Amino acid sequence: MNKRSFFFILCALGALLSMARADEKLWLTFEGKEGPGHGKHIVFLAGDEEYRSEEALPMLAKILSQRHGFKCTVLFPVGADGIINPDDGSLLAGAEALDSADAIVTSLRFRHWPDETMKHFVDAYLAGKSIIGLRTSTHAFNIKDGAYKSYSGFGKKVLGEGWVSHWGGHKSQATRGFIQEAAKSDAILNGVSDIFCWSDVYEAFPPDDAKILIRGAVLAGMKPEDEPLKDKTKKNHTGVEQGLNEPMMPIAWTREYKNESGNTNKVLCTTTGAATDLLNESLRRMVVNAVFWGTGLEVPKMADVTLVDEYKPSFFGFKGYRKGLKPADLDLGKAMPGEPLPGPDAKK
Repeated sequence: MNKRSFFFILCALGALLSMARADEKLWLTFEGKEGPGHGKHIVFLAGDEEYRSEEALPMLAKILSQRHGFKCTVLFPVGADGIINPDDGSLLAGAEALDSADAIVTSLRFRHWPDETMKHFVDAYLAGKSIIGLRTSTHAFNIKDGAYKSYSGFGKKVLGEGWVSHWGGHKSQATRGFIQEAAKSDAILNGVSDIFCWSDVYEAFPPDDAKILIRGAVLAGMKPEDEPLKDKTKKNHTGVEQGLNEPMMPIAWTREYKNESGNTNKVLCTTTGAATDLLNESLRRMVVNAVFWGTGLEVPKMADVTLVDEYKPSFFGFKGYRKGLKPADLDLGKAMPGEPLPGPDAKK
């Protein structure tokens, strides 16, 4: 083989590799089956270093698309190599999907997207799209420069709370949800009863215009059968000593927020939502119900939240994500590759 032939072979191989990469999925889109959500587009934004949103959100999107008919698009922090990198807060592939969103489900932590990416999110927000914020979405952004640095306060301003503190012991004191008496008839809580989460209670003080749906008890340990702690006090962020569970902190609330453009965003915020938390059927149902509510559809009395594919999420923790994971690994009909980061031995 002469040098010229060898050169052409190398060029052809390079072209084939480029074509393969061009065809590689950088995000996921699940077309909706028949159902009440047909014609509605839900966009999921995964991007946190700790609570495994890249594992949880595809699972929720599969349920909403396959069980209820919503078109669902899941966006990830994908690098140039096509691999999901939760540690890089500047990444989000496919932000253009937000332009056609009817509702947005976020599970973000301290993201700092470039202006051209952030613009798609801000335009959807200003258009009044509904927002369902999970766990660290209270502190979704940490933007130092550019046109959207004021959005570092998005959680506090729009969702109703920012980052305050771990009120319960992180990785040592789990959460049990208690539905508020005044919220028992709220449609978002249709079919919601027994909520247990491995993630701890966050300190949170939503504004007066928020409707608190669920408060969270700090448990003595990490098992569902553990009891709420009693006779324990702690200083809150203002320096006032209060009971750890008296009153319990809010862990889920709604509000309707009139934004700068004069449009109103329907908001559900929950400080729960780690990938392991969403093994809990009632928590999944609350999120699914919130999508119905946020898109103006009648909320089912008992929404089907049966898992579509195998779901074995990783326990939360920094650097605990599945290495080498690509969006295609999370597609319909697939179970997540590799073994999940183990957590405490607790019942689902």
